[in-house]
Amino acid sequence: MENNNLIKRIIGVVIASFILALNVKTFVHTGGLIPGGAMGLSLLIQQVVLSFAGIVIPYTAISLLLNAIPVYIGFRFIGKKFTWLSLLAIVCSSIFTDLLPEHIITQDILLISIFGGLMNGFAISICLLLDATSGGTDFISIYLSEKNGIDSFNIILGFNAVILTIAGALFGWDKALYSIIFQFTSTIVIRLLYRKYQKNTLFVVTNKPEVVSALIYELSNHGATILEGKGSYEHCERNVVYSVISSAETRKVVSGIKKADPEAFVNVFKTDWVDGQFYSRPED
Repeated sequence: MENNNLIKRIIGVVIASFILALNVKTFVHTGGLIPGGAMGLSLLIQQVVLSFAGIVIPYTAISLLLNAIPVYIGFRFIGKKFTWLSLLAIVCSSIFTDLLPEHIITQDILLISIFGGLMNGFAISICLLLDATSGGTDFISIYLSEKNGIDSFNIILGFNAVILTIAGALFGWDKALYSIIFQFTSTIVIRLLYRKYQKNTLFVVTNKPEVVSALIYELSNHGATILEGKGSYEHCERNVVYSVISSAETRKVVSGIKKADPEAFVNVFKTDWVDGQFYSRPED
């Protein structure tokens, strides 16, 4: 079973890598965009060397060099299987980018920015959902998320802002501004599809607090606090179970609570910050 799961993850990572490379050879190159991250920096270096020295450097060589330190961080601090799969994504996407021919779908720069960003975010999300990354800043972001227990993907935006500033100064601000639309769209897609480091708070009014608390721990590995309360309408005692869980686990946990206690009242709302011990499933 474990081997079958690994094979599925490998196939998924290769497919995501192909989508990333296809996006570069269609939308990104057509629009002259800089997508951000290690991929964007690789493309920027490739473009700078070609423009000022007339030398074509293979994308693979630049990408592997830039990802050397992030891969080390992955092996050292995140997880070996996770990093091996991520390295597979880096190598495959780099080779595909060098091998695939360029193809123009549309020359409308706004459509390129939006749909290219959607495609980029979708491919990166596939990698993340399979417990891998597309490389570069994703390693750093996940390391900080694991260490600090917060959603650190906004840090990527800051790094990308530096890349886009350099690209704008060298090749024109219009392409840099459209690249911001590309990157923003990509980030939105990732935040919608990959929610591991986003958190939700649960308030559950129930007559079965012990059962609900045990169920939350069983389904999410998160503890809960039982509070005593009083119903204002019926003036009878009520118990409230309070817990903070991963956003990705919320639907499963709420469904389990409603099966255990169909009369339970569940209130779910987003949590921006948690200070204290919060379990995060480690990468393998």
